[in-house]
Amino acid sequence: MQMDGGRALIRALEEEGVEVMFGLPGGAILPVYDPIIDSSIRHVLVRHEQGAGHMAEGYAQATGRPGVAMVTSGPAATNIVTPLCDAYLDSTPLVVVTGQVPLPAIGTDAFQECDTTGITMAVTKHNFLVTEAQDIPRTVKEAFHIATTGRPGPVLVDIPKDIVDPKNPRSAMEWTGDVEMDLPGYHPRTGVDQSAIEAAADLIRTAERPILYVGGGVLKARASEVLRKLVELSGIHVVTTLMARGAFPDGHDLCLGMPGMHGNFTAVTAMQEADLLVALGARFDDRVTGRIDGFAPGAQIVHVDIDAAELGKVRRPDVAIQGDCRVAIEALVAALAAGGVGNVDRTAWRSRISGWQERFPLTYEPSAPGDRLKPQYVIEQLRDATPEDTIVTSGVGQHQMWASQYWNFEHPYTWINSGGLGTMGFSIPAAIGAKVGCPDRMVWAVDGDGCFQMTAQELVTSTVENIPIKVALLNNSYLGMVRQWQDMFYEERLSEVHLSQDVPDYKAWAESMGCVGMRVDSPEEVPAAIAKANEIDDRSVVIDFRVAADEKVFPMVPSGAANSDIVVPPSQEDQER
Repeated sequence: MQMDGGRALIRALEEEGVEVMFGLPGGAILPVYDPIIDSSIRHVLVRHEQGAGHMAEGYAQATGRPGVAMVTSGPAATNIVTPLCDAYLDSTPLVVVTGQVPLPAIGTDAFQECDTTGITMAVTKHNFLVTEAQDIPRTVKEAFHIATTGRPGPVLVDIPKDIVDPKNPRSAMEWTGDVEMDLPGYHPRTGVDQSAIEAAADLIRTAERPILYVGGGVLKARASEVLRKLVELSGIHVVTTLMARGAFPDGHDLCLGMPGMHGNFTAVTAMQEADLLVALGARFDDRVTGRIDGFAPGAQIVHVDIDAAELGKVRRPDVAIQGDCRVAIEALVAALAAGGVGNVDRTAWRSRISGWQERFPLTYEPSAPGDRLKPQYVIEQLRDATPEDTIVTSGVGQHQMWASQYWNFEHPYTWINSGGLGTMGFSIPAAIGAKVGCPDRMVWAVDGDGCFQMTAQELVTSTVENIPIKVALLNNSYLGMVRQWQDMFYEERLSEVHLSQDVPDYKAWAESMGCVGMRVDSPEEVPAAIAKANEIDDRSVVIDFRVAADEKVFPMVPSGAANSDIVVPPSQEDQER
């Protein structure tokens, strides 16, 4: 069947099961936007290309399906570099289509030309510059295959304008239905070495102080259910990293919560004191390990990861298992079921963990009469007033840590945030993407005022496109996490962290974008405001919670310190560790 490259591109996306894409048209990609009119694919028109990328990320993290974004050349392509890098570091499957100047103009510094594939090479799993219209269907198929297999990640497809423009002879091509991929050398490994599984099972059987160190790879592998089988068979406690919150239910007796720089004391200390860490889909990130030469010094390491490059990259494992996390966990369960889980007495270890939990719970000082709201209280009230399967997104900073600490995540794929890149402004577009993917679920975006000001314009998208989300704005008038560091490590010399107490008027701004806006100043107002927001389903809601500016996130492992140097709240400083 004869068709032009633009129609072939849209049809190829349809063939991959794409139901929605996020984007913004422009000159170089314009020929592809015409066939969208007749396509089954829903297009969500964003207000900034960065928003398109983060929406695609939110969609992917919430649904497990690849997110798709399409933008034009030049500045549009550079605007989407941040989401590409964010997705690359957090192993989120994306396919991003960018327009490019016509082939004869490449290299001439044409209007809105940039070397998109060169710029994005370091922040994509792979990228393509398509030079023949006939190659479009195959390239799209390859892009989705690469993005979703092995270690997931973002793939970019750069399309010169002339091969998709029906008025240009270069765009003529023959649609042939199914096409064969041509990816020599790309052979992602999912199976696991059974001898390594048996070695890992032997270490588990003999460990006195084991911990399961669960990372985001467990979620990417859809391995939450089999993880629970492993935990309940082995009786080993679990920590879930920032990217793995919800992979194992917080309400389970063996869940210790989040480790790391702002993890809870028990999770951090249990890892430090363990004699065996079984790392499942985790990459020994510096925010988890603290100073690496002081991290879990007495622990043997079992490391399971689908990416061979992660094995030994930071900490040399005693047993390295390359392969899909679900396959590996299933094999561990089978090995332990067949050979037994061992008979080591772990009573003393469980007692130590219980003692830490009793002495060092997450805590904060409640607001005194007349004081500003405590942000932790707001998170607790949100948590208790929303359905258990509510999807929560966050920006980056103090509010992100408080949300991860004080929300109880009982289900996978209910916590969506920017981990590796730490991208401010992630929350609102990611929430919109998650809501598109899960329209029947409640979606709350927890944001800070610094983050909100970076991408709030996407609430216009939510209004115009009828994608209602709810925003809890923890507004302390500061770049809060930066201020905390300056308070603690720069002798309280506050440099360029104060935003403004009065500008903008967030309630009025929200209303101008078609949302319901509210402002809450006191603890007494919080429950009613949240209840009102939860009742509104026909538009987005923004609640400006005016929270205390000097509140700090505790516990905290100072940058460059070992996890044993964890700083606890003042009220716990005298507790025996």
